[in-house]
Amino acid sequence: MDPKQIAKQMVAFNKTAFDNNFRAMQALQEQTERMVNKFWEKSPIFPDEGKKAIADWMEAYKKGCEDLKSAVDENFKKVEDFFKEAK
Repeated sequence: MDPKQIAKQMVAFNKTAFDNNFRAMQALQEQTERMVNKFWEKSPIFPDEGKKAIADWMEAYKKGCEDLKSAVDENFKKVEDFFKEAK
């Protein structure tokens, strides 16, 4: 088998593996966020400043995840383009 074809298949496999793992982590994070939000809504002891800090933290985490996903997708695209040009 052609080494370039093997490399293309390895890249495709790794991209699929990353995408699947990223979606699973994202689903877990969303479920955890819903659970934490329900807990904080019902907690009269927790101050509003603390709730805002946690909300800001969750938004920063989401933004970081989106940035990571964009960077990884961009780099996978570069690798795929490299192999397209290397025919």
